[in-house]
Amino acid sequence: MKNNLFKILILLPLFFGCCKTETSDKKSDYKSSYLDYSKSDDQFTGGIKMIPITTSKGTFKVWTKRVGNNPKIKVLLLHGGPGGTHEEFDCFDGYFPNQSIEYIYYDQLDSYYSDKPNDSILWTTERFVDEVEQVRKALNLDKDNFYLLGQSWGGILAMEYALKYQDNLKGLIISNMMASAPEYGKYANEVLGPKLPPEVLKEIKTMEANNDYANPKYEELLTNYYYTQHILRMPVDKWPNSVNLLFKHLNPNIYVYMQGPSEFGMAGNATLKEWDVSKRLKTLKIPTLVIGAKYDTMDPKYMEWMSNQVKHGRYLYCKNGSHLSQYDDQKTYFNGLIKFLKDVDSGKF
Repeated sequence: MKNNLFKILILLPLFFGCCKTETSDKKSDYKSSYLDYSKSDDQFTGGIKMIPITTSKGTFKVWTKRVGNNPKIKVLLLHGGPGGTHEEFDCFDGYFPNQSIEYIYYDQLDSYYSDKPNDSILWTTERFVDEVEQVRKALNLDKDNFYLLGQSWGGILAMEYALKYQDNLKGLIISNMMASAPEYGKYANEVLGPKLPPEVLKEIKTMEANNDYANPKYEELLTNYYYTQHILRMPVDKWPNSVNLLFKHLNPNIYVYMQGPSEFGMAGNATLKEWDVSKRLKTLKIPTLVIGAKYDTMDPKYMEWMSNQVKHGRYLYCKNGSHLSQYDDQKTYFNGLIKFLKDVDSGKF
């Protein structure tokens, strides 16, 4: 009897140890599946795909990089600019993986890692919308999983895509972009400009009137008095490297051609100067999150108005944020964004 009891006492830890190991393994398997690329055609490249894009000027390739696996939530990220880079979204790595949200970095044609035909014939919203649709098809995104997030110029592109292809979308996120270029210019000139020191504003406007945008003083004044207040509310020496790289890798040709040389709205011969889809927002029926910020270059009240124009809208207000509120009001931005994605996915939106 004593021998049997002794054997039982020895075997009990082994039994519970096996049970614990099995449970731990299951938990480990569940978590690792998010980053399991073993059954994917992009495992060799670590999630990177160079997607061929057909245009009127030939076929070119754009760069994409997928992070994670989630069959129900896949977020394609549209960077700003035009001519910006995916680097503005690097901070998403700090939030999305922990929520098992799949997301795709993407450099648009003529941006950073993608091909650069450098042909202005290709620099139209219609052509870029067609590019996004080709990317969608190549990545097998559909109405059951496809979320489109556009920031700044990416917001223009996201709105234009949704207005043409909303049946392909599960959800839309418009981050820090108004639905009207003229209204954006009006806000910049009538509200934000006058907040600058009078002598600074006068000097900036004088240089703009003289088309003296290449003057180092122009960039210096913008950086010290405008960018640190309305683009990213941090001292420049505290800006994250991703943002510095974004500006370093920006394609100025496409930026000036479409956005214009001024930071006070779209000016000169900018092709987007008269862009306006405000009256068409009411045709959007998909779940839509509009993200605005108190110190943004975009009017936060206008952004809230946009969220009420679409049929199923929600407004996320970043009270400490500016144009890059994914950095300077990070917790508000990501808490609200993740809640939107989860609410739509679960049918609670």
